[in-house]
Formats: sequence, structure tokens, C-alpha cells
Amino acid sequence: MSGFTVYPAIDIRDGRVVRLAQGDYARETRYGDDPLAQIQAYADAGATWLHLVDLDAARAGGFTLAPLLARIRQTTGLQVQTGGGVRSADDVARILEAGAARVVVGSLAVRDADAVTGWIARFGAERITVALDTRQDADGVWRLPVHGWTETAEVTLDTLAVHYAQAGLRHLLSTDIARDGMLSGPNSALYAHLRALAPALQVQASGGVRALDDIAAARAQGCAGIVLGRALLEGRFALRNALAC
Repeated sequence: MSGFTVYPAIDIRDGRVVRLAQGDYARETRYGDDPLAQIQAYADAGATWLHLVDLDAARAGGFTLAPLLARIRQTTGLQVQTGGGVRSADDVARILEAGAARVVVGSLAVRDADAVTGWIARFGAERITVALDTRQDADGVWRLPVHGWTETAEVTLDTLAVHYAQAGLRHLLSTDIARDGMLSGPNSALYAHLRALAPALQVQASGGVRALDDIAAARAQGCAGIVLGRALLEGRFALRNALAC
């Protein structure tokens, strides 16, 4: 598939590069105190995009990384999709003004789909990435935990994916929570399901990537991109090799 994008991911909490296991703030691993140095290393390795997450804002609201975002754009030239705590159209506008190429909308995309649909129309399909983090229940239904994955919405992944596709969404990021930060491999069944459900969406795979084969498999499956977090931070493979996939 042409146009496949590898997104190295940087999650920031209290100014540090961290990863959470399955979204649990109590299960944090720290990887460094200089996010910009890590981001520059990704740019030097050939990345063109960065996936940047404000973990503080994801829990409390109020995107805090605008100064860092501006520095990333000034010093690395990377295109950035970023989010965390996006609650309003003003939040989207501010993040775009700070230099983001796309704003990632998570919990609000589940809680208030009508508002986010309006943002797609207002800001354009290329400027919004909807992130639907999901967990499969005992009946095989893909549920949508929100509020830092502490509550589960009534609406399902299937319903919302179709809704957003019909509303003109282009970029959908979906993480299988059970695999996030666990290095257990991406959930290929989830992405096959989404591709069949809403083939017009450009699906970004996320969660569990552990080897280069996982990247090649996501591309072969028809995903438009893949987000790489812990595997890169722990040196399980080189970003240059991931980009070559």
C-alpha cells in the first residue's frame, strides 16, 4: 500500500518521556528528561511524522505542550499529530496554531461525536485524527473506554467508526488497550475488522508493536500507518529499519 506512514510516538508526563502500561498512570516507565533530544533523534533517523501525547492533559484537560510543539516544528521540521485533553474547538485551533499538522481527539470523540463531526467540517479532514481506544468484551464487542480508560461508553467502536466515516473523517487511530505498551504484537483482527467496516478510513495501527514484522503486516493488511512507542524507546529495532518497511 502506498503512503504508509510510520509514527514514532512520544508520550509526555511532567515534562518527561514516559510510557504507561495499558494506559495505567500507576504503571509508568520513564525514558528520559529531554523529549526534544529524543524527537530530534527520530527526525535524524528519517522520520517525517511524530505522534505526540500530552498525558497530563489527557487526564486533567488543557493541552500543555504548545511550547514544545513550537520548538519541534522550529528545530526538526517534523509534522506532528498531537493530542491530550482536547475538549473544545478553541483547543483544536490553539494546537493547530502552535504548529500541529493534526489534532488527535480521543475521549471527546466518544462522548460528543456531533461536536467532533463539526470540527472535521470546520478544520478539514486532514487536520483531525480521531483516536478510538478499544477493548473487546466477553461477547466480542469492541467497547470504548474513556476518561483515561476508567469508564466505558455505551456507544461501540463499530457504531462510531461508521459514523465518522460517513461524516468525512479521514484519519482514525485505534489502539487495542489490552496490547498497549505490552509488546505482545498488534491486534490484526481489530484492523481487519475496521478496514472491512469503514474502508474509506485511513487506519493507524497502535499498541503492542514488538518487531519489524508487525509493521510489515500492518502495511500488508491495508493500514495507512502505525504508531511506534515502547519498542523504539527500548531499542528493539531501529527506526531507520522501521521506516524501510
